Amino acid sequence: MKKVFKNVNFVFLLLKMSIIFGQEMSAQKRIIIDVGHGGKDAGAIGIIKIQEKDIVLDIANAILKLNYDLDKPLDIYLTRYKDTLISLSDRTRLAKILKADLFVSLHCNHSDNPNARGIEIYASKTQGEFSKESVFVGYQIEKTLCAAIGYESRGVKFANFQVLRETVGYCPSVLLELGFLSNEDEGNYISSYVNIKQIASTILKSIEL
Repeated sequence: MKKVFKNVNFVFLLLKMSIIFGQEMSAQKRIIIDVGHGGKDAGAIGIIKIQEKDIVLDIANAILKLNYDLDKPLDIYLTRYKDTLISLSDRTRLAKILKADLFVSLHCNHSDNPNARGIEIYASKTQGEFSKESVFVGYQIEKTLCAAIGYESRGVKFANFQVLRETVGYCPSVLLELGFLSNEDEGNYISSYVNIKQIASTILKSIEL
Protein backbone atom coordinates (compact mmCIF):
# COMPACT_ATOMS: atom_id res chain seq x y z
CA MET A 1 0.00 0.00 0.00
CA LYS A 2 2.87 2.40 0.80
CA LYS A 3 4.27 1.87 -2.69
CA VAL A 4 0.95 2.77 -4.29
CA PHE A 5 0.79 6.18 -2.61
CA LYS A 6 4.50 7.03 -2.84
CA ASN A 7 4.29 9.55 -5.70
CA VAL A 8 1.29 11.43 -4.34
CA ASN A 9 2.58 11.52 -0.76
CA PHE A 10 5.92 12.87 -1.97
CA VAL A 11 4.19 15.85 -3.60
CA PHE A 12 2.13 16.44 -0.45
CA LEU A 13 5.38 16.48 1.58
CA LEU A 14 6.97 19.03 -0.74
CA LEU A 15 3.90 21.24 -0.45
CA LYS A 16 4.03 21.12 3.35
CA MET A 17 7.76 21.93 3.33
CA SER A 18 7.12 24.97 1.14
CA ILE A 19 4.62 26.31 3.64
CA ILE A 20 6.76 25.52 6.69
CA PHE A 21 9.87 27.22 5.34
CA GLY A 22 7.98 30.16 3.88
CA GLN A 23 8.91 29.45 0.28
CA GLU A 24 6.82 31.37 -2.21
CA MET A 25 4.61 29.12 -4.34
CA SER A 26 4.94 29.56 -8.10
CA ALA A 27 2.73 32.19 -9.67
CA GLN A 28 2.75 30.25 -12.93
CA LYS A 29 -0.25 28.28 -14.11
CA ARG A 30 -0.43 25.05 -12.11
CA ILE A 31 -1.26 21.96 -14.15
CA ILE A 32 -1.93 18.42 -12.98
CA ILE A 33 -1.14 15.85 -15.66
CA ASP A 34 -2.96 12.67 -14.70
CA VAL A 35 -1.02 9.76 -16.15
CA GLY A 36 -3.64 7.05 -16.74
CA HIS A 37 -3.44 3.51 -15.37
CA GLY A 38 -0.09 2.17 -14.11
CA GLY A 39 1.28 -0.81 -12.21
CA LYS A 40 -0.93 -3.88 -12.54
CA ASP A 41 -3.43 -1.82 -14.56
CA ALA A 42 -1.99 -1.79 -18.07
CA GLY A 43 -4.97 -0.04 -19.65
CA ALA A 44 -5.46 -0.71 -23.35
CA ILE A 45 -3.05 -3.09 -25.07
CA GLY A 46 -2.33 -2.47 -28.74
CA ILE A 47 -2.12 -4.93 -31.58
CA ILE A 48 1.67 -4.59 -31.46
CA LYS A 49 1.52 -5.28 -27.70
CA ILE A 50 2.22 -1.72 -26.57
CA GLN A 51 0.53 -0.82 -23.30
CA GLU A 52 -1.45 2.33 -22.64
CA LYS A 53 0.15 2.85 -19.22
CA ASP A 54 3.62 3.06 -20.82
CA ILE A 55 2.63 5.33 -23.71
CA VAL A 56 0.91 7.92 -21.51
CA LEU A 57 3.83 7.93 -19.05
CA ASP A 58 6.24 8.57 -21.94
CA ILE A 59 4.05 11.46 -23.12
CA ALA A 60 3.81 12.92 -19.60
CA ASN A 61 7.57 12.75 -19.08
CA ALA A 62 8.12 14.38 -22.47
CA ILE A 63 5.78 17.21 -21.42
CA LEU A 64 7.87 17.72 -18.27
CA LYS A 65 11.12 17.88 -20.24
CA LEU A 66 9.74 20.31 -22.82
CA ASN A 67 8.20 22.46 -20.09
CA TYR A 68 11.55 22.68 -18.32
CA ASP A 69 13.07 24.28 -21.43
CA LEU A 70 10.46 27.05 -21.65
CA ASP A 71 11.45 30.61 -20.74
CA LYS A 72 8.53 30.66 -18.30
CA PRO A 73 7.77 27.03 -17.47
CA LEU A 74 4.39 26.06 -16.12
CA ASP A 75 4.04 24.57 -12.66
CA ILE A 76 3.36 20.97 -13.70
CA TYR A 77 2.83 17.92 -11.48
CA LEU A 78 2.21 14.33 -12.55
CA THR A 79 -0.05 11.95 -10.67
CA ARG A 80 2.60 9.27 -11.18
CA TYR A 81 6.22 9.48 -12.26
CA LYS A 82 6.83 5.79 -12.82
CA ASP A 83 4.99 2.52 -13.32
CA THR A 84 2.87 2.55 -10.17
CA LEU A 85 -0.88 2.39 -9.64
CA ILE A 86 -2.42 5.46 -8.01
CA SER A 87 -6.05 5.35 -6.90
CA LEU A 88 -8.51 7.59 -8.74
CA SER A 89 -9.43 9.38 -5.52
CA ASP A 90 -5.77 10.24 -4.83
CA ARG A 91 -5.36 11.58 -8.35
CA THR A 92 -8.22 14.02 -7.84
CA ARG A 93 -7.16 14.81 -4.28
CA LEU A 94 -3.81 15.99 -5.60
CA ALA A 95 -5.54 18.52 -7.86
CA LYS A 96 -7.58 19.85 -4.95
CA ILE A 97 -4.69 20.11 -2.48
CA LEU A 98 -2.38 21.80 -4.98
CA LYS A 99 -5.21 24.12 -6.11
CA ALA A 100 -4.66 23.23 -9.75
CA ASP A 101 -5.61 25.61 -12.54
CA LEU A 102 -6.13 22.70 -14.93
CA PHE A 103 -6.43 18.90 -14.72
CA VAL A 104 -5.54 16.88 -17.83
CA SER A 105 -5.88 13.09 -17.81
CA LEU A 106 -3.88 11.20 -20.47
CA HIS A 107 -5.21 8.00 -22.04
CA CYS A 108 -5.22 5.98 -25.26
CA ASN A 109 -8.27 4.37 -26.82
CA HIS A 110 -9.12 0.81 -27.87
CA SER A 111 -11.88 -0.73 -29.95
CA ASP A 112 -12.92 -4.14 -31.24
CA ASN A 113 -13.16 -2.40 -34.61
CA PRO A 114 -9.58 -2.20 -35.96
CA ASN A 115 -10.60 0.69 -38.22
CA ALA A 116 -11.65 2.95 -35.33
CA ARG A 117 -9.31 5.93 -35.21
CA GLY A 118 -8.93 9.51 -34.06
CA ILE A 119 -8.73 11.70 -30.99
CA GLU A 120 -11.60 12.30 -28.62
CA ILE A 121 -11.75 14.51 -25.56
CA TYR A 122 -14.01 14.07 -22.57
CA ALA A 123 -15.42 16.60 -20.14
CA SER A 124 -17.48 15.78 -17.07
CA LYS A 125 -21.11 14.85 -17.60
CA THR A 126 -21.70 16.02 -14.04
CA GLN A 127 -22.03 19.80 -14.00
CA GLY A 128 -19.64 21.80 -11.86
CA GLU A 129 -18.27 25.30 -11.47
CA PHE A 130 -15.78 24.80 -14.31
CA SER A 131 -17.94 22.84 -16.77
CA LYS A 132 -17.94 25.51 -19.49
CA GLU A 133 -14.21 26.12 -19.15
CA SER A 134 -13.58 22.36 -19.38
CA VAL A 135 -15.44 22.13 -22.69
CA PHE A 136 -13.56 25.15 -24.05
CA VAL A 137 -10.20 23.63 -23.07
CA GLY A 138 -11.26 20.32 -24.59
CA TYR A 139 -12.03 21.87 -27.97
CA GLN A 140 -8.83 23.90 -27.82
CA ILE A 141 -6.63 20.84 -27.17
CA GLU A 142 -8.44 18.68 -29.72
CA LYS A 143 -8.22 21.27 -32.50
CA THR A 144 -4.52 21.84 -31.87
CA LEU A 145 -3.69 18.13 -31.66
CA CYS A 146 -5.58 17.13 -34.79
CA ALA A 147 -3.95 19.94 -36.77
CA ALA A 148 -0.47 19.08 -35.54
CA ILE A 149 -0.43 15.30 -35.95
CA GLY A 150 -3.09 14.76 -38.61
CA TYR A 151 -5.43 12.58 -36.56
CA GLU A 152 -9.17 12.59 -37.17
CA SER A 153 -11.36 14.46 -34.71
CA ARG A 154 -13.96 12.42 -32.84
CA GLY A 155 -15.19 15.48 -30.97
CA VAL A 156 -15.55 16.57 -27.37
CA LYS A 157 -17.83 14.23 -25.45
CA PHE A 158 -19.25 13.95 -21.96
CA ALA A 159 -18.79 11.10 -19.49
CA ASN A 160 -19.11 10.36 -15.80
CA PHE A 161 -15.44 9.45 -15.27
CA GLN A 162 -14.44 9.78 -11.62
CA VAL A 163 -11.35 11.89 -12.31
CA LEU A 164 -13.51 14.44 -14.14
CA ARG A 165 -16.51 14.29 -11.83
CA GLU A 166 -14.36 14.97 -8.77
CA THR A 167 -12.31 17.83 -10.25
CA VAL A 168 -14.75 19.88 -12.34
CA GLY A 169 -15.87 21.75 -9.23
CA TYR A 170 -12.29 22.86 -8.52
CA CYS A 171 -10.74 23.56 -11.94
CA PRO A 172 -11.25 22.91 -15.66
CA SER A 173 -10.68 19.21 -16.27
CA VAL A 174 -10.48 17.07 -19.40
CA LEU A 175 -9.60 13.50 -20.33
CA LEU A 176 -7.70 12.96 -23.58
CA GLU A 177 -8.00 9.76 -25.64
CA LEU A 178 -4.92 10.06 -27.82
CA GLY A 179 -5.75 7.68 -30.63
CA PHE A 180 -6.53 3.96 -30.84
CA LEU A 181 -3.88 1.41 -29.91
CA SER A 182 -6.12 -1.15 -31.64
CA ASN A 183 -5.60 0.67 -34.94
CA GLU A 184 -2.39 -0.43 -36.67
CA ASP A 185 -1.51 3.00 -38.06
CA GLU A 186 -2.17 4.90 -34.84
CA GLY A 187 -0.52 2.20 -32.72
CA ASN A 188 2.63 2.38 -34.82
CA TYR A 189 2.58 6.19 -34.82
CA ILE A 190 2.38 6.56 -31.06
CA SER A 191 5.08 3.92 -30.53
CA SER A 192 7.71 6.28 -31.96
CA TYR A 193 9.45 8.59 -29.48
CA VAL A 194 9.65 11.31 -32.14
CA ASN A 195 5.86 11.24 -32.41
CA ILE A 196 5.41 11.01 -28.64
CA LYS A 197 7.48 14.19 -28.35
CA GLN A 198 5.32 15.86 -31.01
CA ILE A 199 2.13 14.94 -29.11
CA ALA A 200 3.66 16.17 -25.85
CA SER A 201 4.76 19.45 -27.43
CA THR A 202 1.29 20.04 -28.86
CA ILE A 203 -0.44 19.34 -25.55
CA LEU A 204 1.96 21.69 -23.76
CA LYS A 205 1.31 24.48 -26.26
CA SER A 206 -2.45 23.97 -25.86
CA ILE A 207 -2.40 24.28 -22.09
CA GLU A 208 -0.02 27.26 -22.12
CA LEU A 209 -2.75 29.47 -23.60
